[in-house]
Amino acid sequence: MDILACPIDKTHPLELHEIKEKNNVVSEGVLVCTKCSRFYPIIEEIPIMLPDELRDKKLEIDFLKKYKENLPEKVVKNGLPWHI
Repeated sequence: MDILACPIDKTHPLELHEIKEKNNVVSEGVLVCTKCSRFYPIIEEIPIMLPDELRDKKLEIDFLKKYKENLPEKVVKNGLPWHI
């Protein structure tokens, strides 16, 4: 977490919202940039921190739908690059 920054605007630090943890490692969750409102999902312990044009919209929309009750409203309803 100490070295991660938003790939779009280089904001550091990012907010971490944990959904699931396994052996003191976040297995599911999101990182959120407080400056540009982009979220970056953590899926199977891997943060997906790609520029918008390289992101998998279907994967991330499915992630938002699956965890909408566990995620902050700002991510679910207003997060970039997409929301539900």
